[in-house]
Amino acid sequence: MSFSYTAVLLSIVPVFGLVAIGVGLRGFKWVTPEADGSIMRMVVNCLYPCLIFENVLHNDALRNPANLAAAPVSGFLLMGGSIVAALYLGRLLGLTQGHGLRTFAFSSGINNYGYFALAVCAALFGENSPTIGLTLMHTVGGEAAMWTVGIFVLAGLSLREGWKKLLNGPVIALALGLFFNLTDLREHLPGFLMETIHRCGLCGLTIGIILIGCTIHEYLARPSALYHSRVTPIACLLRLGVFPLVFLVVAKCLPFTDDMKCVLIVQAAMPAGMFPIAIAKHYNGQPLTAAQVVIGTTTLGIVTIPLWIKFGMAWVF
Repeated sequence: MSFSYTAVLLSIVPVFGLVAIGVGLRGFKWVTPEADGSIMRMVVNCLYPCLIFENVLHNDALRNPANLAAAPVSGFLLMGGSIVAALYLGRLLGLTQGHGLRTFAFSSGINNYGYFALAVCAALFGENSPTIGLTLMHTVGGEAAMWTVGIFVLAGLSLREGWKKLLNGPVIALALGLFFNLTDLREHLPGFLMETIHRCGLCGLTIGIILIGCTIHEYLARPSALYHSRVTPIACLLRLGVFPLVFLVVAKCLPFTDDMKCVLIVQAAMPAGMFPIAIAKHYNGQPLTAAQVVIGTTTLGIVTIPLWIKFGMAWVF
């Protein structure tokens, strides 16, 4: 299985296009900062859970016990390990606590495992591909790592408090989707309900990515502040160099199914996730440091994402 560089590049162009639309909407003040909270709650608590439920419900690959375990476990271990590694490597490379080290580790260790990865998987493998459901399962492990290991590193929040964050709409939707999938009760769900869920799910991915663009607009107003002589290069080295190699070695060496290998290859190529900017604000981190990581890796990611996916497909398989 292989893709040309151009094919992979074209698969991510619409994603960055949606981000650009979000930046434009905020720039024209058609979507104001006051609306962000309500839109985010709509996406996280309604639209995104519908996307998860539909894709998990109809994903036969999740009936394979190997996939059912591998997707969330790999998500937790790879993301949790990346956060801890970024903490120690950042310190070795000269970053210090009190000057953005913890926020750097949190932001660099969390890749864009959700919206971006789903959009790329859909573009490369098809909207009905098993990789969509497996990616959603993978995100559960990633969410667990972010709200436990990640918050512990960022703010010293106890693991118990972090675990409480996992009882949310997406996780509940995933659990319900798995239940109806594995028990064959999905055949008894009414058509009008599934059509409603389908339409909400379509909105979830698009609106979520546009909102990312709205979120980063405020940082684009100060372009000189978005580059830091240590933070930006080190983040790009780790997130777009070291960590992708680790993901690909795991995909190649462990006995995953082919669909799961594809998920890990796409995850390997992803730049830093954008949600940590908001989390850094909430937990008294340094959101500018998070923005430097996100903007730097995302900008360079336009070039590196196709390269890593093309290399990964050729090497892993």
